[in-house]
Amino acid sequence: MSRSQVLTTVVAGVLVALIALVAFLGYRVWEDNTAEQAREQAVRAASEQAVAILGYDHHTVETELPTAAEGLTGSFRDEYETLIREAIIPGALEQELSVDVTVAGTSIVSATKDTAVVLLFLNQVTTSSENPQAALTGSRVRAHMEKSGEQWLMAGLTPI
Repeated sequence: MSRSQVLTTVVAGVLVALIALVAFLGYRVWEDNTAEQAREQAVRAASEQAVAILGYDHHTVETELPTAAEGLTGSFRDEYETLIREAIIPGALEQELSVDVTVAGTSIVSATKDTAVVLLFLNQVTTSSENPQAALTGSRVRAHMEKSGEQWLMAGLTPI
């Protein structure tokens, strides 16, 4: 092999290695961006879903909470529907109970592209016919989220 052939081979090899390195780094950046987007979407969905399933007005509770159940998955959805049907809706109507929920803070505990665990700091303001003055309570919950298609659904909610 002549000197120019060796030089051409070395330059070609270095060029191939650089292209491979750029492709690898580009993939890693894309993967990191995808994971970050998944985390942001999961936190947003967990916040919205927690407000929807925990907050209600006694005037609209019969439509609000069943609609909120659409953002839940599997057995958690079944348990929630049983709970609202047997306890929450009747209690809210009987006691004219209203609960306003706001998310005071969030944090990701863990996340993959299809699952996430989100820590939520919630404030709840409760009023009823017996207690018309608002009672404020704070709580922390762990929301277990699962991605179904393009939508994040809540698979569990655990008080901590």
